[in-house]
Amino acid sequence: MNVAAVHLPKSIFYGQGSFEKIGEEAAKLGKKALIISDYVMRDLGNLETCHTYLSESGVAFVDFLEVASEPTDQYVYDALTLTKTEQCDVIIALGGGSCIDTAKAVAVLATNDGEISDYMNLKTLAKVKPLPLIAIPTTAGTGSEATDVTVITNTSNDVKMMIKQPAFMPEIAIVDPVLTISSPKNTTSATGVDALTHALEAYISRKAHPFTDHMALSAIKLITENLLTAYHNGSDLEARDKMIYGSMQAGIAFSNASVCLVHGMSRPIGALFHVPHGISNAMLLPAVLEYTKDSCVMRLAEIGRFLYPEMKGFTDEAMADRVVTNILELCQSLHIPNLKAWGVDEAEFESVLEKMAKDALDSGSPANNPKVPTETEIISLYRQAYVYEHSLKKV
Repeated sequence: MNVAAVHLPKSIFYGQGSFEKIGEEAAKLGKKALIISDYVMRDLGNLETCHTYLSESGVAFVDFLEVASEPTDQYVYDALTLTKTEQCDVIIALGGGSCIDTAKAVAVLATNDGEISDYMNLKTLAKVKPLPLIAIPTTAGTGSEATDVTVITNTSNDVKMMIKQPAFMPEIAIVDPVLTISSPKNTTSATGVDALTHALEAYISRKAHPFTDHMALSAIKLITENLLTAYHNGSDLEARDKMIYGSMQAGIAFSNASVCLVHGMSRPIGALFHVPHGISNAMLLPAVLEYTKDSCVMRLAEIGRFLYPEMKGFTDEAMADRVVTNILELCQSLHIPNLKAWGVDEAEFESVLEKMAKDALDSGSPANNPKVPTETEIISLYRQAYVYEHSLKKV
């Protein structure tokens, strides 16, 4: 008997103006909040707005704004020290996935022993309830506000640790599309393809089930139909609304079905070459899709029939090709570079291919792929992605 589990935040507040709920909800959870954010949110005025809502509800607060890149264990420990020094009893994450992932680790370590690396691959389970976490995304990408996953770079060995267990699920998600309007074009494209990758991988994952299929298909449709509009016209609130909704659905889908090969290969690129996660996913997605396609033709065809109901009578192979081709076209339209164009040194890249392939496999994500690669095949895919050109094959 196959039993599927679904894990979600206790409450999700979604829609324009939902940011206003932060004070009321934080007051139910604690008396003093640590706000994990960044200087961009401060400069945009979003942090001050958060302060106002908290003050109106009688919640004290202190800011940690040092998340300046993808999250590292050092950010976690610095924020954790501040949490304990200030005796904060609730955590608020305001920002992109980096802020939210950092906050998840802080919330767990504030009440549980050990280093964050101890929690990778379930080596240690959080036995004590974490501090309550309210996650407020400002990009439509990671979906981290609705997942029990955090990704933290271990600075001692340059490994991006994918850590998943129920304790890392936020208590509350506040998903307000208005907060994403300020996202620049490069962030919109990177996080948008990240969300699309979450949804695609959740659908073809060996751990997919009917609930995640529904979420993934809806997310794929919302993202593919609205990403270019949000990219070219960031002030289009309708497109932003659909993108952050799709991102959240994609997060729910992959958190409950798992990601696959793209994410497994993406994390080492981020850890060693500091390529933003969404960009590295986008760099890998076309090559990995082409590698995987023959092992999931039916699933890709199902996506195609959901997206293009007018294409009646097409074979599964033709529909799968259409899906892959349209994703190639989307990546090209968003000006996604390959690793070489990004500036990754070829000699340095070649020197760490074996480590990256091993780290990718050790993360566990490639094992969920319809076609599970060997270390040698992963190295070959890295080399393809390094110089990949988005050829446009019409179906």
